[in-house]
Formats: sequence, C-alpha cells, structure tokens
Amino acid sequence: MKFSRMFLVMAAALAATACSSINNSRNLADPSVSGVTLAQQVCSLCHGVAGQSINPNFPNLAAQQPTYFMAQMKEFRGHGRLDPAGFEYMWGISRSLTDAQIQGLSDYFSSQAPASISGPTPQATVMNDGKAIFENGVPDKGVPACSSCHGPQAQGNEQFPRLAHQHSDYLIKQLMVFQRTDERPEGSIMKVVAHALTPKNMQDVATYLQDFPKQ
Repeated sequence: MKFSRMFLVMAAALAATACSSINNSRNLADPSVSGVTLAQQVCSLCHGVAGQSINPNFPNLAAQQPTYFMAQMKEFRGHGRLDPAGFEYMWGISRSLTDAQIQGLSDYFSSQAPASISGPTPQATVMNDGKAIFENGVPDKGVPACSSCHGPQAQGNEQFPRLAHQHSDYLIKQLMVFQRTDERPEGSIMKVVAHALTPKNMQDVATYLQDFPKQ
C-alpha cells in the first residue's frame, strides 16, 4: 500500500515537471516557447514533425522559402488572409505568436528536407501538359510560366513559395482562391496569373508539381 502511494506521488511529480518544462510546452500564448518547440509539438499535428504533411488539406512546409513563410504567418496573425483553410485553422494558432517565434518556425521548416509525395503514377499526358504550363505558361491566354517566379525547379524564390512536391489538392484550392476571390489580398499578382486558367489547366500543373521530377 505504501509503495503504491509513493509511486502515485512520484508519477504526479514527474507529470507536473513535464507539463511545466519549456521543452514540452504547447502554450501558444507563451513568448518564451521557442519556434522549434511549437513546430514539433503544435504545427506537427497537421503538417508533420518535419513539415511533410500526409494530409492533402494541409500544405507541406518542409524546405519552404523563409521570406514567404514568415509573410504568410504574419498575414494569418493579422487576419489579412481570409481563405477558409487559413482562418479556420491558422487565425487562432497564430494570434499570439511573436516575431521571434515566427522567425524560429521559419528557420526550422526551411531547413527540413523537401517532401516527397508517394502515390499512383500520373498519366503521361497530364504530366506533359502540366510541365508545359509550368515552363511556358499558356501563351494564347497571357498566362506566364510558373517557373518565371517560382524557379526552374519550383523551389521558390524569397516571396514566391516552393511548389515542388506540394499536394495537388492544396495547390488547386489555392489557385481557385486566387482566381475567384479576394481572400488572399497579398497574392494580387497570382490573381492576374490565375484568372484565365481552366480547371484542367489547374489539375495538370498541380499534378505535375506534386510529382515534380526529382533531380
């Protein structure tokens, strides 16, 4: 009986220590919690510990451009980004984050190995059409090449995000947001780019980017 009581006391003490440890904290309103801790213990629930999401509703963050990442987090924090996926999930999570925490999150995710999405091999015609849009755009509709801003390997470029090996479902949803709404005001350039894309164009280029050729 004494042993059981002593065990319970020790277990309670250990639990209290773990909950108060900064290394095991999920307190989003505590500015002393590091970006790395938040990334691994909060963001990981949707985006994976290394930023490689297995759910296509949530984007891969691994190897994302730091400048782009920080800009988006500040848009969420300031409620400037209004797309449903943004405000439903990210407004509450980001509202108390400090600039230092956002910087820490950015440093962490940008340093992770790029994601690689496994799945059925896409049809060759879809990949070819998607590649043509990525590399050349849709000239007869005035749509520029995606690669002109996002880089020849879709790796992104500062304020332009990495697209290589991003979930195609997520990319299509964001293209539709840019094309049909004003829910992402910071992406005004993409509204112009996406306005003439057909649903097939979006599907083709998103499929190509998700299965982007590994170099």
